[in-house]
Amino acid sequence: MKITKRITASLLASALAFGLTGCGDNDESVIKIGATVGPHAQVVEAVAKEAEKQGIHIEVVEFSDYITPNAALADGSIDLNSYQHQPFLDNYNDNHNSELVSIGRSILMRMGVYSNKYNTLESIPENARIAIPNDPTNRGRGLLLLQEAGLITLKEDAGYSATLGDVVANPKNIQLVEVDAAQLPRTLDDVDAAAITMNYVMSSGLDPKEQGIYLESKDAPLAVMVVASRDTEKDKEVFEQIMSIYHSKEISSFLDTTFKGTIEAAN
Repeated sequence: MKITKRITASLLASALAFGLTGCGDNDESVIKIGATVGPHAQVVEAVAKEAEKQGIHIEVVEFSDYITPNAALADGSIDLNSYQHQPFLDNYNDNHNSELVSIGRSILMRMGVYSNKYNTLESIPENARIAIPNDPTNRGRGLLLLQEAGLITLKEDAGYSATLGDVVANPKNIQLVEVDAAQLPRTLDDVDAAAITMNYVMSSGLDPKEQGIYLESKDAPLAVMVVASRDTEKDKEVFEQIMSIYHSKEISSFLDTTFKGTIEAAN
């Protein structure tokens, strides 16, 4: 099996400057899948191990940023990538005139409401203080999560760009406190609850099963990660086989054992 490669954006840029594709390896029997360093790459590595048992040879190519994996996919340096949600992929296509498409769901990384003080949404009291991210995208996501949880109501047209001004009903008179997303786990002793994205849940060691009292829908656009390919190759049979591995019981078991609820199967 191919050994995992670690590639930085600058190294890839250098390779592209000399017209190289995949470091000069043009072996079509190897499927190169790009992923960002960390959990996304770990999942692809697990998929690669299962694929090897079926005679599918996968090389995991790791990236240190969020733009280069799509650039590498678009120019043919890799065959697939697995690290992003559909809105991010759509935005990349719009801004780079690319034709990259999702060939299926890979994993779930759900935002959630976490608390060190309460075990259920119903137990959150009147005038509770709930912290939400202060950056534009995650602020809106947090507000939509609280609406989904039944704690607030937003204007009908409020989406991921929602702000505090879009709250039209707040029956418990909840005080919404905006905090830097990375600092939200540290606020849990000072507030009643917080809306936290899964990457910061993981890095802080929070336990979704113990401190999570409500998780984003499994179909929430920003919670579902996808595997992307070039549009012209989306129907390859080997890609269908790879997606079936993503959705296999072996990968589901790997996710449960390794990530303990922070990353879930997206079957």
